[in-house]
Amino acid sequence: MKLYNTLTRKKEEFNPINKDKVTMYVCGPTVYNYIHVGNARPLIIFDVMRRHLKSKGYNVEYLVNFTDIDDKMITKAKEENKTVKEIADTFIEEYYQDAKNLHLLEGETIHPRATENIVEIIEFIKELEEKGYAYSVNGDVYFDISKVKNYGKLSNKNIEQLESGARIGVNEEKRNPIDFTLWKSKKEGEPAWESPWGEGRPGWHIECSVMARKYLGDTIDIHAGGHDLEFPHHENEIAQSESLTSKPFANYWLHNAMINVEDIKMSKSKANFFTVRGVSKEYDLEVVRYFILSSHYRSPINFSRDILNQSKNGLERLYNGKNHLKYILDNSKEKNLQEKDNNTIDDIKEFKVKFIQSMEDDLNTADALSKIFELIKYSNTNLNADTPKEVIKFTYDILMELSNIMGLLYKGEEILEEEILNLIQKRIDARNNKDYALADEIRDSLKEKGIILEDTKEGTKWKKQM
Repeated sequence: MKLYNTLTRKKEEFNPINKDKVTMYVCGPTVYNYIHVGNARPLIIFDVMRRHLKSKGYNVEYLVNFTDIDDKMITKAKEENKTVKEIADTFIEEYYQDAKNLHLLEGETIHPRATENIVEIIEFIKELEEKGYAYSVNGDVYFDISKVKNYGKLSNKNIEQLESGARIGVNEEKRNPIDFTLWKSKKEGEPAWESPWGEGRPGWHIECSVMARKYLGDTIDIHAGGHDLEFPHHENEIAQSESLTSKPFANYWLHNAMINVEDIKMSKSKANFFTVRGVSKEYDLEVVRYFILSSHYRSPINFSRDILNQSKNGLERLYNGKNHLKYILDNSKEKNLQEKDNNTIDDIKEFKVKFIQSMEDDLNTADALSKIFELIKYSNTNLNADTPKEVIKFTYDILMELSNIMGLLYKGEEILEEEILNLIQKRIDARNNKDYALADEIRDSLKEKGIILEDTKEGTKWKKQM
């Protein structure tokens, strides 16, 4: 498997530290609001990477952190006259609801909070101070960038250029204008913890370094997140972690591109964001998952209602293909396989091979998704109820295996195929008997369950609406 490593700016063969285990750290949300669609992109992309690695036989230790103490959290708490913890608890619960509907593997995810690791954060900062990489001034603790020889190696930024472009401003206590905060002294009305430097709270960058080390080890296989975190957040994580341990912090750095609205990055600060919860009022969130996977993760994508509608239609085609296979599987019979049947099985295997090739090429989910469509097109053309059950089941199982890696087609039918067909026949009988009221009632009943009927010359057809 080849992955594009931001650290080296090239695709590299993926070789985990341990042959049977992969450690992954994905930067999670600051829990002061509902997550927006831009937040959802890395959560979905790297959830699929985890699924693919698991399908290859790896045990994946996967962490998504919650930042539950920072300036935004404090501001939100003041606005709503609540504690920071109350705000965090509320939006962590809301996160879990959105995560469930986005079909993230939450039961297998480590979710530490920054405030649950204050002791470890203080100890980490103390060690940096003892080694000469950190210094304290009036209760604040800063990381000394000048002590790091290769600062900027992830983002390809030059430290001299950064220093010349920076302004110390109100932080005249810093030794260098680009030194960053490890510990902030307490301000009136803010949450604070006791520390060797007085009451205060952690800076943002230190949280991830500490939680990665505590739960995954000194060196992790994959550190991932949005491209906007590359600098300064991930650069600062590298500086403080590698200064402390003298070991590589992460071997592979993966960054997804941004989601744009009218070609401008979606963000809360620009007020051009759409929350996942808001979108869920109009679209099933599996549509959002499909939308995100239909482009390569390193390519920027635009968000719009038109694109969501296209994604909805694409997902419906996948479900219709799944439903067709399930229907003919239920109505097929056991038969001895002929040579043509074995050839069909070989063709189906080839779709899986091509799917895996796409996933192995820097997680090309867009290309992998096209292979699922090709599989469905092939099955619609070449399989029917007269096809041996063994062939149909093999095809259905492959479809579900590949879809599970993508986290798609996971919903079961709320209404059974047989029940749908029986209701369609009752509607036909009602129309033949000119009982149009009953016919309309049956159509409306099916529509409420997401089943859309279409009357054609070949008879009544149905499909599941997302």
